[in-house]
Amino acid sequence: MPLLPDLGELLRFDVSPLELILRGSVMYWALFLMLRFIMRRDTGSIGIPDILLLVLIADAAQNAMAGGYQTLAEGFVLVATLVGWNWLMDWASFRFKRVRRFVEPPPLVLVRHGRLLLRNMRREFVTVPELMASLRTHGIDKLADVKIARMEPDGGISVIREAKPADDDEGADEQKSLPV
Repeated sequence: MPLLPDLGELLRFDVSPLELILRGSVMYWALFLMLRFIMRRDTGSIGIPDILLLVLIADAAQNAMAGGYQTLAEGFVLVATLVGWNWLMDWASFRFKRVRRFVEPPPLVLVRHGRLLLRNMRREFVTVPELMASLRTHGIDKLADVKIARMEPDGGISVIREAKPADDDEGADEQKSLPV
């Protein structure tokens, strides 16, 4: 048994490179569409079940993409195809507004003028305790203080406070009424 592997065997193709590119492309788009329209939360707010789902999807998709490849060259073509699609999607979404609107979900309003929009919260599986925790990280402890809270495309929640009426400065009024 030789100590060094036969490089010719590692770099040969058992599966056509075109087939690997086609398989990689089809699986990239199938996974992209599924994750784009089903999972909204990005890695910044991803939970353990979401990570588990991604790992299982990757494992399940491997055989569909690879078709039983055995060599480094085939693995490289498949990985290069996936990286290429990812780069192309990033470039196209940066360059073209229509592509960006397709790639990134629009912000979703969860609270408007202190009122929960339960339908939108249910759609994204955001619970009231999760939302309130996010509001507290923004220094807000009452829904009435929220003008608008949105779930952003990255899964984070952004908050805009209600404008408070300008309080009259009582100390200034007292100073004006004091005799000089």
